[in-house]
Amino acid sequence: MNSVETDYLIIGSGIAGLSLAIKLCELGTVAILSKRDFLAGSTSCAQGGIAAVTSPEDSIESHVEDTLRAGAGLCHEDIVRGVVEEGPARIKELIDWGMAFTRDERDEDHPYELGLEGGHSRRRVLHAGDFTGSEIARTLLRKAQGMPNISFYEFHAAIDLITTEKLYPSSPVRCLGAYVLDGQTQQIRTFLGRQATLLATGGGGKVYLYTSNPDVASGDGLAMAYRAGAVMANLEFVQFHPTCLYHPQAKSFLISEAVRGEGGILKLMDGTPFMQAYHPDQELAPRDVVARAIDAELKKSGDPYVFLDIRHKGADFVKKRFPMIYRECLKYGIDMTKDQIPVVPAAHYFCGGIQTDASGRTSVQHLWAVGEVACNGLHGANRLASNSLLEGLVFAHRAAEKLRQQTVPSASPYSVPAWNPGNARDSDEQVVITQNWDEIRQLMWNYVGIARSDKRLMRAYHRIRLLQQEIHEYYWDFIVTSDLIELRNLATVAELVVRCAMMRKESRGLHYNIDHPHRDDLHFRSDTRVERPALTASAPTLNFI
Repeated sequence: MNSVETDYLIIGSGIAGLSLAIKLCELGTVAILSKRDFLAGSTSCAQGGIAAVTSPEDSIESHVEDTLRAGAGLCHEDIVRGVVEEGPARIKELIDWGMAFTRDERDEDHPYELGLEGGHSRRRVLHAGDFTGSEIARTLLRKAQGMPNISFYEFHAAIDLITTEKLYPSSPVRCLGAYVLDGQTQQIRTFLGRQATLLATGGGGKVYLYTSNPDVASGDGLAMAYRAGAVMANLEFVQFHPTCLYHPQAKSFLISEAVRGEGGILKLMDGTPFMQAYHPDQELAPRDVVARAIDAELKKSGDPYVFLDIRHKGADFVKKRFPMIYRECLKYGIDMTKDQIPVVPAAHYFCGGIQTDASGRTSVQHLWAVGEVACNGLHGANRLASNSLLEGLVFAHRAAEKLRQQTVPSASPYSVPAWNPGNARDSDEQVVITQNWDEIRQLMWNYVGIARSDKRLMRAYHRIRLLQQEIHEYYWDFIVTSDLIELRNLATVAELVVRCAMMRKESRGLHYNIDHPHRDDLHFRSDTRVERPALTASAPTLNFI
């Protein structure tokens, strides 16, 4: 069957998507789509843990203050306070669903071991060894698979959202669902969400040459929402994780923030520590500070990497606290109990995204966004470490509660045509995709990376627009493939990041422009917003037009 109708269509299967499915199946039927298998996303890659106030030595106010400080003046305080206050309840719920966090048998007052990460003033990061995200994803998937009313669709890549904008021009703009490529049959299917379509697709780290993100993180939800007319916000704020393993055979392997939280020291190749010159908290400074410090030292020295040294903590501690990182490093001949770990910064997390309200609603009717794909005011200009998994849980709960209160008629008044490929044919020029993919990622790394300038941004913008024209022509000539979907989306995300960065003539949080090195609260203490230009008769939209 090439058409699927459901009450709630969820695109994305990380912590936000699976949590949504678990909660929404009580209200109606749910279809949840994953571009690869259900455990292939960024949630499964999260090592450090999930931040929440669960210790008597911690406080809501302290977590709020740490989040606001990291966000550099752009967090929405009401959102921050609400998320932090709701955090303990969502953690308890997760534990009730079967999540097993690492326990601390020595502490009678608090049963769980808490980690300390950069920007936090207290130990508050619950974790399961150093593979927290993987355990959370498995817990949620097991829970969801045991619930009624949920249909699971692996290897289904969303191509575009379906809206009423062109089908019914006199109607309010409303999202009806999505056209989706079935990766097993290569057929394009129509998925309709009667009550809502919810994006939980994560970020777009693959738009950069070096990233900690998995291969699926190509910004699909961001690009689809923009093309559907949703307002986007703060996409200039891309968090670069300071410590990604540097090794020619290692692909996107992250060395967790928790390694520095437990005493890891950053050193130059000659063994000299350097973070004391950049911030009083040294290795525990916010991520943007640490990433810029490493970038600055590498530019000064010309070295390809710096070292992260945790050897002084002893072999027993390192193996127990970081078993997965220890095993992974051994694969590349690095024994972190005896050797320093070579690391470089890498694109890690999008603090901006589809602008939503406090419940996850976007500017397009019946379209919701939850998790990293959304910009809801929690992170501001820089995400506090380990707040992202918490965000996914809290906003999934909020969205479900809001949807519980509002329903639309189960029978849609709109008729949606099947996908029409037109005169598209099989491609015999795959090299076009490879070339454009590589060029986008390289220019984003060189021109729109950790340190930017007005000239670099302008160069990036002009080149991306040329690449988009090539991709546009290719897209309409050839039959859609998963690689083509991702390339088209990466080009859109690259454009959005550059446009937002060009609008912010200051340096704040994760956005550092050498031509505007200072923070300007008078003119730029507000969110950066971009929106797709209004459609015209000549402007191409979806393939059913």
